[in-house]
Amino acid sequence: MSEDSFDYSYFTTHPSAHNTTRNMFNKVTYLVLVLFLSNTVGYSQNCAPLTLDSISNPGIYTTASYLESSGMRNGPDYAGATVYYPTNATPPFASIVIVPGFVSAQSTIQTWGPFLASHRIVTVTIGTNSLFDDPIARKDALLDAIVSISRENTRTSSPLNGDLDTTKMAVAGWSMGGGGAQLAAVADTTIKAVVALCPWLSTATTNAATLTHPVPVLIFSGELDGVAPPALHADVHYGFTPRTTNKLLFEVDSAGHNVANNPIGGQGFVGKIALSWLKQYLVGDSCYCPLVLNAPSTSSKYLTNVSCPVTTTSLNKVEKASNLSFQLYPNPSKGKIQLKVENLGAQITYEIISLNGAKISQDRVQDRITTININNFPSGMYLLNLMTPKSSERIRFIVL
Repeated sequence: MSEDSFDYSYFTTHPSAHNTTRNMFNKVTYLVLVLFLSNTVGYSQNCAPLTLDSISNPGIYTTASYLESSGMRNGPDYAGATVYYPTNATPPFASIVIVPGFVSAQSTIQTWGPFLASHRIVTVTIGTNSLFDDPIARKDALLDAIVSISRENTRTSSPLNGDLDTTKMAVAGWSMGGGGAQLAAVADTTIKAVVALCPWLSTATTNAATLTHPVPVLIFSGELDGVAPPALHADVHYGFTPRTTNKLLFEVDSAGHNVANNPIGGQGFVGKIALSWLKQYLVGDSCYCPLVLNAPSTSSKYLTNVSCPVTTTSLNKVEKASNLSFQLYPNPSKGKIQLKVENLGAQITYEIISLNGAKISQDRVQDRITTININNFPSGMYLLNLMTPKSSERIRFIVL
């Protein structure tokens, strides 16, 4: 395959000279994001200053799991399923189904379950009818498992009864399972996202028609993968996926075939990039989009054609609706933050809420600048709600 068939709209290679530029670019991007939020009075999407470093493993939600034997539909095209879900998050939830690779058990990819569930994405890991199933059979397994998890939304005794958004389904897989995930998107274009973990498809039969689909696809590979060498598999997948499809290739420096079996791969960047991709394309939260534009420090190759929507501040609309103009700084911070209210009036109060809905503190705003002590707050993301008798405005902030 010629170089001309690839989309090299964003390319980062392994040499140290490029690493220096890449690291500087990452730091500048982080600073821009922080300054954007710190100087924003109110904005339509309320995007926090998200960075890859702010994504934790596990996430902020507690999780539970159950087996197919608990009453879930027993799909004929796969063998066994485990469902991981958040227990203290607000539904409805998006879902993803993950299948393992050749001669590999469900357990080889199961660490993705609690990780994604702790970030509010229901995750189903499945086994295959035969350890020797080819990518086509693994495609069938993924599509069949989508049927099963969708039915959990109406099964009376299911822990997820009524809690699923059945229009938001994604697929993922490792090795032959990753090839199967790509094929699943070709077969069912209503799938919202694909995550291909070191994918493998036969080099003899794979061509542009094999991978023509509109579903946003994230492809991981290991630079030293001897089972699915990137030049024969992951790179080919990226190249044959249409230019009109949002796509990203993350090759992990000096890594092998199982680097993406666990979200901690690539010093944790495998999980962070995968979550950002799913939040953007599966969940529909465009706040995460900028996070996939920067090559992590552990990448030896990073390609993407993604461009992020511009988030407008809508300052005039906010001020007209509520007559509130305020700033919260520094953000991120530790120890204390400052709340500056421009239009100080009677009966202005604030409350701080954790992302699981717990009210942490509240007080009345009596001065133009109010110092808020956050010294005892655990690290993480919080919401500050500024209220008057007639309106309220909310902004996110991060405690370091």
